[in-house]
Amino acid sequence: MQPLEDFRIFFNHTIHPELMRLDRRRRRLLRLLFFSFLVFAAILLFIIYIGELLVTLILILPIVFYLGYLSFRFQRFVSTFKPKVVNLVLDFIDDDPEFGTLTYKAKGKISRDSFMQSRIFGSLPAIYEGEDYISGEIGDIRFEMCELNVREYSRVRNRMNYVFRGAFLHASIKQPIKGTVLIIPHKFKPYLSRAIKSITVKGGKNLTPFIKNERFKTEFLLYASQDANIRELMSAQMLEAILDYRQRTQKEIYFSFIKRDIYIAVTQPKDMLEPKIFQSNVSFDLLREFFEDISILLSIVVDFDKSH
Repeated sequence: MQPLEDFRIFFNHTIHPELMRLDRRRRRLLRLLFFSFLVFAAILLFIIYIGELLVTLILILPIVFYLGYLSFRFQRFVSTFKPKVVNLVLDFIDDDPEFGTLTYKAKGKISRDSFMQSRIFGSLPAIYEGEDYISGEIGDIRFEMCELNVREYSRVRNRMNYVFRGAFLHASIKQPIKGTVLIIPHKFKPYLSRAIKSITVKGGKNLTPFIKNERFKTEFLLYASQDANIRELMSAQMLEAILDYRQRTQKEIYFSFIKRDIYIAVTQPKDMLEPKIFQSNVSFDLLREFFEDISILLSIVVDFDKSH
């Protein structure tokens, strides 16, 4: 993966000008909104002054249509902002020779079946929503990722509980992995009992005590089936990169390795790259968080591709 410093240079030369152009469009919409507000206020005062029902009805109808037009203009700005920016970020990433062409679909998502097959959360989703689908290749590994919002019915209360919200990646490899491995944040063990049971009921065990990285043992739990070779899964360098990312962002990361499939989930409590209307979107930090989230997911796949 290309370093953050190179991405900053790319941002300054390529993304920043596009953000400035989009921001000019945003300001024009705000001026239109302000002007419309003044006109509506004048019409309202006129209606109150006249006090005629027929005049009111005649004036209200075009106002309703105009409000629909304003809503369309703002929705169009929001719906076109993210694809333009995401495609620029992907253009930067797939310049790396390790990557094939990356494709983006704003309304696409990973299938519910793939999410269930990861065995990370052990839940039956009642609500399964996704967007920002990205797919491509890293070496011989094909991958797909997207943002997911997954909820289930509470087993003890009459409400919906969040199962997962964030970025979810599924990668398929040619050489199958031995056994099944589940890696989860230590503090979320009580909420993932069904996922843990899916391994331990078949003879799998908690192998966290055998991990040499003490920081990793503090942050994560590792469960694996008896035939799994955990030393082959991720390098010591990648473990450190995951721990540094976890410490810097305070986001939770989950993993599972099952036969030819790799699943990685990173929590994200908010929608990424959603544009603001009443303030500028020209910000490197806005893009940096998105780039780092994608980078940590893809870096794990790159590391896995090099070691297998």
